[in-house]
Amino acid sequence: MRNNKLAFIDLEMTGLIPGEHEILEIGLVLVEQAVIEGKSSFKILEEFEIKTKPKHIERADPESFAINHYNDKDWEEAVPLRQALEILMEKVTGSAMVGHNVSFDSAFLGLALAGEGMKNTMHYRRLDTISIAFAKLHTHEDVKKLSLRSLCEYFGVENKKAHSALADARATYEVFLKLMAL
Repeated sequence: MRNNKLAFIDLEMTGLIPGEHEILEIGLVLVEQAVIEGKSSFKILEEFEIKTKPKHIERADPESFAINHYNDKDWEEAVPLRQALEILMEKVTGSAMVGHNVSFDSAFLGLALAGEGMKNTMHYRRLDTISIAFAKLHTHEDVKKLSLRSLCEYFGVENKKAHSALADARATYEVFLKLMAL
């Protein structure tokens, strides 16, 4: 199989409802997957993080703000969503999106792109670390949950800034590597 680029993407939002809530932060770990002597090898090409200015802050869920550490000061230099998406789409062209519960972030990303009249430049393939974890760990009685936090604890992956986009994208990548090694 040919070499692939994998885009480990995590989004932080103003709430949980696509179409009502907005993207606040985008984290990306762009990885090249190569096959060397019949085995997959992974190399980080780039890491990227950007904060976006919400247009409808009044719709935000206060609980989401508490979880993702939103505060006005840290978002002073945030950029418009369109600008953040343009940068992201340039970086991930042709890549497969990878995420922890990828359908959730993918829904927000798809709606944001459509709302800005932009095309998703990623490959149509999506990989979900929850699905991979379920397939590989379903017989492990010591695995009770498949949340990112639980899998980080199980595999000894440190995630110092959980619920910040880049930190969660990095943690997802590290969990993915552990799952691939099983």
